[in-house]
Amino acid sequence: MKLLLLNGHGINMRVDNAKLHIKDGRFTTTEEPQEYVFSPKRMDIDSIIVYGQSGSLSFEAIRWLIKHNIQITILDWNGKLLTTMLPPESTNVKTKFAQYHAYEDQESRIKLAKKFIEAKISKSEAVLDYLKQRYPEIEYDFSDDKAKLEKVKSIRDILGVEGGVAWKYWNEYAKAVPKGYDFKARTDNYTRASNAGDKVNVMLNYGYALLESECLRAINSVGLDAHVGFLHEMNQSKYSLAYDLQEPFRFIVDLAVMNLIEKGAMDNKDFVRTESFSLRLRPTGARKVTEEFNSVMNGKVEYRKKNSSWGSVLLFKVRELSHHLVGKRKTVEFKNPSYKIERHDSDDMRKKILDMSYTEWKKLGFSKGTLHYLKQNAKSNKPFTLNAHVRERLDHWITG
Repeated sequence: MKLLLLNGHGINMRVDNAKLHIKDGRFTTTEEPQEYVFSPKRMDIDSIIVYGQSGSLSFEAIRWLIKHNIQITILDWNGKLLTTMLPPESTNVKTKFAQYHAYEDQESRIKLAKKFIEAKISKSEAVLDYLKQRYPEIEYDFSDDKAKLEKVKSIRDILGVEGGVAWKYWNEYAKAVPKGYDFKARTDNYTRASNAGDKVNVMLNYGYALLESECLRAINSVGLDAHVGFLHEMNQSKYSLAYDLQEPFRFIVDLAVMNLIEKGAMDNKDFVRTESFSLRLRPTGARKVTEEFNSVMNGKVEYRKKNSSWGSVLLFKVRELSHHLVGKRKTVEFKNPSYKIERHDSDDMRKKILDMSYTEWKKLGFSKGTLHYLKQNAKSNKPFTLNAHVRERLDHWITG
């Protein structure tokens, strides 16, 4: 998966001599905007994200992009999905009829809605497990929530469980966020943080808009109706099924945002405060979040005995849902594949590196300079990785 972000004033997309010409926006009269030229059948972009203020998009450019199966997503000033232009959808009408029937059947709808929240709980545990390796103060237990989910009898009950899980999750997630970010929770006076006042929620909102766009592309490709979800109620202005499908994959955005925080990648200049005291991402910040989101989405995971990207897994899961609705699959679930990764920079590993003597290090066959470099990394708050041969010898030394 590859995203192209366009931002600023004067964005232009046109077709000349069968080639697509794209010019990025600018924010000063002195800067030279980036330009791209794509030949027919050689487009290596999957989706174009427009987060700009002004520009033009010709009818011929729209036609060119749609025929090349490129999605065009336009975000509002606050990073919220405004609209999206999708490639032609599947014309299998039976899939939509099956979806509507499952929505109207209360028992079927509850079963499917539970699947999304089961996956959300599983992925929430995975994120907190990952963070706990670096931040031992994180503590959580979702066993009561899982037990409640088993006994639910209505969509309202399921949403109640989801709300409790989210509250616990964000309380623990916040423990890994430095105080300077002023992040408290995902809610503000018991409402979702749509117009965020802090940096973390701004990045999360923007990332979720990117994820929603990817969900819409997957939904469109298999011929499902994005407006008819099972967990979230139908709403004229919302893509309920896309909201459903985000639940098992929100962890991708959460990890991308945490990666940026831990690396210290975001600066004050990446944000701007509006007259209403909300925050929004500047072009530099939007590009950083887009690139990190893209990186996590392209991360590899084993699924169906193959190494696939999380972007591919999203498409597989939507396809499995459509096959289940029309009776081609007996069951469908969203928990697998699971996300699990051991950090090189865990709190325990940092302590062991700092405690290691130069004599012990030399016995492992490494130079004094290498250990000095590792100790410097271990003292810092920024994430770090270890080369495979270093990690192997360290593990051997630790297990003795």
